[in-house]
Amino acid sequence: MSPALSIHGLNCAYPGTTVLRDVSVAVDRQEFFIVIGPNGSGKTTLIKAIARLLPASGGEIHICGRPLNRLGRRELARRVAYVPQSAAEDTPFPVEELVLMGRAPYLGVLGLQGEHDLAIARQAIEFTGLSHLADRPVSHLSGGERQRAHIARAICQQPELILLDEPTASLDLTHQIRVMELMADLKSRNATTVVMVSHDINLAAMFADRLLLLVDGRVAAYGPPDRVIEEKILETAYGCKIRVDASPFGPWPRVNLLREGRVDG
Repeated sequence: MSPALSIHGLNCAYPGTTVLRDVSVAVDRQEFFIVIGPNGSGKTTLIKAIARLLPASGGEIHICGRPLNRLGRRELARRVAYVPQSAAEDTPFPVEELVLMGRAPYLGVLGLQGEHDLAIARQAIEFTGLSHLADRPVSHLSGGERQRAHIARAICQQPELILLDEPTASLDLTHQIRVMELMADLKSRNATTVVMVSHDINLAAMFADRLLLLVDGRVAAYGPPDRVIEEKILETAYGCKIRVDASPFGPWPRVNLLREGRVDG
């Protein structure tokens, strides 16, 4: 069986600037795959290229064995859902109506939603813990609730692959862990492949099956958390002093920042 996502020699550029350089990775089906790296390393560009929101200047992307550039819009929307970093704060629609928009790739010419579509939307709303807010306008939700509403819309698409660009970046600790648990459950219960960008290395280490570390648009490390989260690798990537030890709460590594000039042990 082909991987959920495979990327070969990907290059992406903006006018005058090359952002991604010869990136090659594969993501297995039903995997929680997290992309980390310093600011400006190309994480968001990678996610947008996979979602076909940015054109590649070279290389290939395949979704479940199909070339990305050969997928029609409707088929792409059935296979891939994208959740941006910042969900719009002024969305006037109720939560249920927003989530139902995820059914668009499956609707006929008239765009009429049926009972089946409504049932799927309500399942997605329940899955994300928003049933009590289904009738509330999205603009009246907190940041964490709003982010979960947009995730529910993506789930309602019933994609094989869901892409998330730093979904926890502006959330408090409670909502950060809730979103991460939600994605882990989605992977396990819905057999969905999750590809996420994260700036939080410790959260990524807790949840990821595999990590991709990007630095200056190139693959600096790629593999299970205990192979990517190593002191020398991260110090080189981020340019700061750290210590990596075993988390006391589970079988994953933990990153500890050190004050500049204070390296003990």
